[in-house]
Amino acid sequence: MDFTLALAGLGVGIVVGLTGMGGGALMTPILVLVFGVPPVAAVSSDLAASAVMKPFGGWVHARRGTVNWRLVGWLCVGSVPSAFLGVLLLRLLGDDDAVQHAIKVSLGVALLLAAAGLLLKAWMGRKRPGGGPAAPIAVRPVPTVLLGVLGGLIVGLTSVGSGSLIIVLLLVLYPRLRANDLVGTDLIQAIPLVAAAALGHVFFGDLQLDIAGAVLIGSIPGVLIGARISSRAPGGVVRSALVIVLLASALKLLDVPTLAVGAVAGTALLIAVLVPLVRRMRGGGRTSPAAPAEVPTTAPGDAPAPQQAGHTDHDEPARAAR
Repeated sequence: MDFTLALAGLGVGIVVGLTGMGGGALMTPILVLVFGVPPVAAVSSDLAASAVMKPFGGWVHARRGTVNWRLVGWLCVGSVPSAFLGVLLLRLLGDDDAVQHAIKVSLGVALLLAAAGLLLKAWMGRKRPGGGPAAPIAVRPVPTVLLGVLGGLIVGLTSVGSGSLIIVLLLVLYPRLRANDLVGTDLIQAIPLVAAAALGHVFFGDLQLDIAGAVLIGSIPGVLIGARISSRAPGGVVRSALVIVLLASALKLLDVPTLAVGAVAGTALLIAVLVPLVRRMRGGGRTSPAAPAEVPTTAPGDAPAPQQAGHTDHDEPARAAR
């Protein structure tokens, strides 16, 4: 048992539970580049680990009510059969490097666009009050099924996209979906999708149980920790985590060196922490001018001071008569 691999699984599990994405986009490159696992074995082992890991995170979100079940149903209608098709295409193409590279580059560009879209959405909505109940979402079956078909196909081919690609397209189709609901819905829909792709790889004998087992030992507690945080955290925290993971995943898919990816992710994390602190410090120095005037309000047995003065003026003629 490789405990270093289990530790990597713990980190990836926390990311998956927190953001609903990043499993394939982070774990598969780690297996290939850091641990020297062959690409097809890395894809199949990551899919098998995800099929066991994601239900734990999805269960936490289901209990907290941060799952849109209608969206999950329509996504699965398209994604489950197309995941099997993706595995078959992978075998027919013979794991062609040019095809894999084209898919990874396209997905990397899509993730960068998604990160930019999240930042733009946060900037445009910064003056709107946060929190509150979730806005009602009108589910559109045909585009949602087509989204599932595309996501399932790419997951079967690369193991990447069960979270990252689906979450990008969900943001495009349903921009009013809250960040917490986005993560919960994505985690739940990924369970049958990843399971279907993993079964396809099992049938072809690509799965290495020792690698998948080591990843699972770390990733199951990791995804539980991340899911508990994301289901309770404010939308801004989850959104910041999504942007950081989107950036890191995109840069890794575009073959940016790991050191540069870490520097970009660290800078984004620093900005995500500092911006709210600066806003809080600026807001903390201001005091509302109306607040002191409201302090001496009515007590149960006392009359307010202005009314008392008014009664004194009113009773002045009576005192003069006495």
